[in-house]
Amino acid sequence: MSELLTFDQNGLIPCVAQDWRTGEVLTLAYMNAEALRLTRETGEVHFFSRSRGELWRKGETSGNVLQLRQLRFDCDGDALVALVDPAGPACHTGARSCFHRELEGGGEPEPAAHEALAALERALADRKRERPDGSYTVELLDDPQRIGAKVREEAEEVARAAASESDERVSEEAADLLYHLEVLLLSRELGVAPALETLNGRRG
Repeated sequence: MSELLTFDQNGLIPCVAQDWRTGEVLTLAYMNAEALRLTRETGEVHFFSRSRGELWRKGETSGNVLQLRQLRFDCDGDALVALVDPAGPACHTGARSCFHRELEGGGEPEPAAHEALAALERALADRKRERPDGSYTVELLDDPQRIGAKVREEAEEVARAAASESDERVSEEAADLLYHLEVLLLSRELGVAPALETLNGRRG
């Protein structure tokens, strides 16, 4: 398959690692032909370090390996995307993604729209694990019947808003529904990914 790719004058090709479940970009590094071969054969992402001049398996020291789900290449054949299941933070700083700073100001960026559900899912998991006093999420998780009732209630409110209220109100009610649906899924030890994979299976 490497014959479909164009490596640069140093025998390298850039590879973006992207979370299979959430679509979040995790890191960018380079592969040579051997790193690509090892990635495909082992199912764990390997890169070539330009600074050290050697192959390395992502996570070989930290344990935060990137389990390969799919490799894609661009229309020119000179860049790769590795869709992965990360075992932990992708960045050596301990951040989930190497792209954790915004250029303006250098601070942590606000989640983009496509990152919202993943950020919510992690925040809810933190609430479940830490169980802070007064947490509405914890109250819901302790009362499964209430979660189901809230999902039904919020779904009805979205439908009612769609029939007679502004687009802003529809968006607000939809956000409430998504929050409660995420809590329901968490109560079953699920996330949104299985539902999204079910949708993918229905395509066509």
